Amino acid sequence: MTKALDKNIEYSDFNNQSYSSLEQVLMNDFQHDFPLTSQPFHDIAERYSVDVAKIIAIYEKLISEGAISRIGPVIKPNVIGASLLAALLVPEEKLHEVAEMINAYPEVNHNYEREHKFNLWFVITAADEKRLQIILNEIKEKTGYQLLRLPLEEAFHIDLGFKLKWNQH
Repeated sequence: MTKALDKNIEYSDFNNQSYSSLEQVLMNDFQHDFPLTSQPFHDIAERYSVDVAKIIAIYEKLISEGAISRIGPVIKPNVIGASLLAALLVPEEKLHEVAEMINAYPEVNHNYEREHKFNLWFVITAADEKRLQIILNEIKEKTGYQLLRLPLEEAFHIDLGFKLKWNQH
């Protein structure tokens, strides 16, 4: 079992929010096929006949609320830069504090709690192996907890898109 510990998101409260139909479309329909153009937000705005400033404002709002964590590509591991799955053995009472510290690194994609001796798992993607090692060493030094490095041995394609279902209020 896993429990996400990403960027202060309270997942239990997510679907209790009231989102406009445009906000719902922007969260749901662009998990895949985000326009790969020089002005993707203009393309989205044109598609829905709204001002580009409104599209950008909605995405900024959704990010600030934690409804979406980022807008960006998912790149196959270790094709560009270096990446690694890592795990820490963290006392339960320190879990959220350590997760927040790890989330402060822009290179950390996400972290989550696992039912395992090493209970805090996270993925790091850095510009190169040297930067990756610097981050791991800093995390180990700052926390003082045992760190497990889990390099990729076999790649699996995981579709990270989720069809969102909305509560009807």
